[in-house]
Amino acid sequence: MIVSLWLAVAVLYVAFVLWYYNWSGPIKDHEIDDYMRRIQNSTGSEHSDSDVLREFMGSDDGKEFIMQNFVRVKEGKIAHPITGDKTHAAALLAKYSGPFAKALFLRGGHPVFVARKVGGLIDSWGSHADENWHVTAMMRYRSRRDAIELVANPKFADIHVFKTSAMEKTINFPVQMNMSLFMKPGAYVPAGLVFVGMFIQLVAVSI
Repeated sequence: MIVSLWLAVAVLYVAFVLWYYNWSGPIKDHEIDDYMRRIQNSTGSEHSDSDVLREFMGSDDGKEFIMQNFVRVKEGKIAHPITGDKTHAAALLAKYSGPFAKALFLRGGHPVFVARKVGGLIDSWGSHADENWHVTAMMRYRSRRDAIELVANPKFADIHVFKTSAMEKTINFPVQMNMSLFMKPGAYVPAGLVFVGMFIQLVAVSI
């Protein structure tokens, strides 16, 4: 039984590693034109800068990155883009963010944090006036290829209207972590698997 237990732990860890990390390498030069064509045909690309996207793909290092988002949603109830019924913007946004979050998770992505703004600008100069963002969020992407695949995915064409209807304005840009005190899944998942395995083994031998 003990051998089977640790074999199961090893299989689960291998499955996690295959899912969580990028094994396809950086985006190749010959792939960029095809991705650009797909993105330009995507409903969700009308607010994207094609030159920025091309440079983002061209400088791919194959590593994970974090997308930093700032969002201001429309206040009060707004017209549903399909039915015309008065609906809260947050409810509309969920119709887009829910399916997107699921697709992101299937590609090894996940939220790093989501935070609500609770005050105005404290220390700021040389910048525009307070944009009055409501929410900031950081989303982990396994690779730039995964991000581009999601942007170009035609599945989101029909629901992208919920995002644009709910948001008053937004900006986002990719970053890579230099320092973080948050434990990453790459650390706590194997630690958790080992802990569970040891606990089950302890219970098994004590019965």
